[in-house]
Amino acid sequence: MKVITKIKVFLGSFLVLCILTSCKNEAKTETTATTNVETQKSDKKQGQAFLKDDEAQPNVLDIAIGSKDHTTLVAAVQAAELENALVNAGPLMVFAPTNAAFDALPEGTVENLLKPENKASLANILQYHVTPGKYSKDFLKKFKKLGQANNQNVQVEVQGDDVFVGGAKIIASVPCGNGIVHVVDKVMLPPSE
Repeated sequence: MKVITKIKVFLGSFLVLCILTSCKNEAKTETTATTNVETQKSDKKQGQAFLKDDEAQPNVLDIAIGSKDHTTLVAAVQAAELENALVNAGPLMVFAPTNAAFDALPEGTVENLLKPENKASLANILQYHVTPGKYSKDFLKKFKKLGQANNQNVQVEVQGDDVFVGGAKIIASVPCGNGIVHVVDKVMLPPSE
């Protein structure tokens, strides 16, 4: 009889312990879920592009953000929500049109592309400016065409020392942590745009 009583006490204690542990885990899960939902609501911008690291070599996005001549390009990247794509490990080769290149487009073009309803078209145009790889301007002279991030090809032409990609002249090149930024004097429009 004593053995049965001890077993009942043990099982009862074990049951109470299980119930208490279960309640504690449910409370923790609810708190975690609430915290995650609140974080998502307050933090619209998420991903690698929004992490700050003072020690790493600047990436493609950092180079564009740090350039006073590329504010329109940065605004377009943000409107298309492509920031995270430009900070991945790469290597990436970005042909970065200057503000003057965007200004040369027909009046109203940039403003129209920055509208939320044109996000897909804007993303397509921006992806047409990105190529996998990290090739110098001189190395690009070996190519006839490049495969772009939007799955289309762009022509490469050499005229003397100048290299033109999609009709845009490379006017400067800036190596960075995840690739290279080639500054160009023209916005390259994909054939379908």
